[in-house]
Amino acid sequence: MQPHERLIAWQRAHSFVLEIHKATVRWPKDERFGLTSQVRRAAFSVAVNIVEGCSRRGPREFRRFLDISYASLAETGYIPFLARDLGYLGQEERDRLESLRGAVGAPLFKLMRAMDQDP
Repeated sequence: MQPHERLIAWQRAHSFVLEIHKATVRWPKDERFGLTSQVRRAAFSVAVNIVEGCSRRGPREFRRFLDISYASLAETGYIPFLARDLGYLGQEERDRLESLRGAVGAPLFKLMRAMDQDP
């Protein structure tokens, strides 16, 4: 098992990427290179920056990649909100994605705080 696979933040981020992909399959084809691509890339960025950070030397570098991951997670909050207002997602689906996003954010933030505590 790779070091990142042990992290709850990564496990949940990976599940979130899969759910974002499932949710965006039904979005209009003309959004394929717009909102669909953007939200998929942002969700992917959350998970992949945790992976990349785990491969870095030292806590400062790891923390920097966690910051990028956290910013990407913020981005994934707005796009489903917009997609709901555009009629691509129902309120229930948007709420479900927001709940999943929160489930990623909590352990990710905790991990960031833990990295701040390291000397």
